[in-house]
Amino acid sequence: MNDLLKKIHDIGIVPVIAIDDAEKAVPLAKALVAGGLPAAEVTFRTAAAEDAIRAIVKEVPEMVVGAGTVLTKDQADRAIDAGVQFIVSPGFNPDITRYVIDKGMLMIPGTATAGEMEQAMSMGLDAVKFFPAEQNGGIDKLKALAGPYKTLMWMPTGGINTDNLEKYMSFPQILACGGTWMVKKDLIEGERWDEITAICKAAVKKMLGAELKHIGINTANEEEAVSLAKTLCALFDMEYRPIDISVFVGRGFEIMKYMGEGRNGHIAIAVNDIDRAVFHLAHNGATFDESTRKIDEKGTKLIYLNGDFGGFAIHLARK
Repeated sequence: MNDLLKKIHDIGIVPVIAIDDAEKAVPLAKALVAGGLPAAEVTFRTAAAEDAIRAIVKEVPEMVVGAGTVLTKDQADRAIDAGVQFIVSPGFNPDITRYVIDKGMLMIPGTATAGEMEQAMSMGLDAVKFFPAEQNGGIDKLKALAGPYKTLMWMPTGGINTDNLEKYMSFPQILACGGTWMVKKDLIEGERWDEITAICKAAVKKMLGAELKHIGINTANEEEAVSLAKTLCALFDMEYRPIDISVFVGRGFEIMKYMGEGRNGHIAIAVNDIDRAVFHLAHNGATFDESTRKIDEKGTKLIYLNGDFGGFAIHLARK
């Protein structure tokens, strides 16, 4: 995964914008950034698309800006000239796909079938759009396709909203989800920027799926850990589960056999994807202790935040 794909992955949601008035492009982009979604696919479904892209690229440089509904070489050229970082098509056109690739631009072509996906992979692409997602079988179809296509990443778009977002984002081969529900026409025309920001924040919260996993309690040694764990198990009739470094009491407590992270212990927060959570928590001011990052074949599985939180450290854990 190249750096741009990685950034799109970490942002996680790409608002798909059809804008009729280029003057509204910059305040719209700023509303998306404020909501934690510094990305946009500006579609060539309107005459204002090119000017809107130019304005966002110039005035909101932190945005990752792509062009969508690119159907012709002329549209591709205009999008590239306007400063986009990636191009998206609704369907798979081999000529347009190859043309954009040869221009040195990231291309995410639309696909709906295994055959189209294989053609894209044969061109060296690591990610494709899956469109229209819900109408084509949704996440269940992608999970079935993941069997033979274990390295392909998908950007499902079409029919996705806050209600079904998490079932897509909890699947590891999702690059990002495209959507329009936070940039509806009436919201843009009414300049309801605060409402757009609020919808974006709700989408990010749903995407991350953060929830308390367990609380870790530090002890001086194994003997003290075992004693405390057995006491809690007896009190609350919970399962006693010893491992090398700790003893779990049910699912809610981890009694450490040593003085671990944090003055008193740690709080584990489970999320759907740690890299996405790191990106978005950093947007909220968090920093991370990279020396604590643990990685396996699926990516990051654990990392601690910097800081003391009421005597506890906090780490993210992958669901």
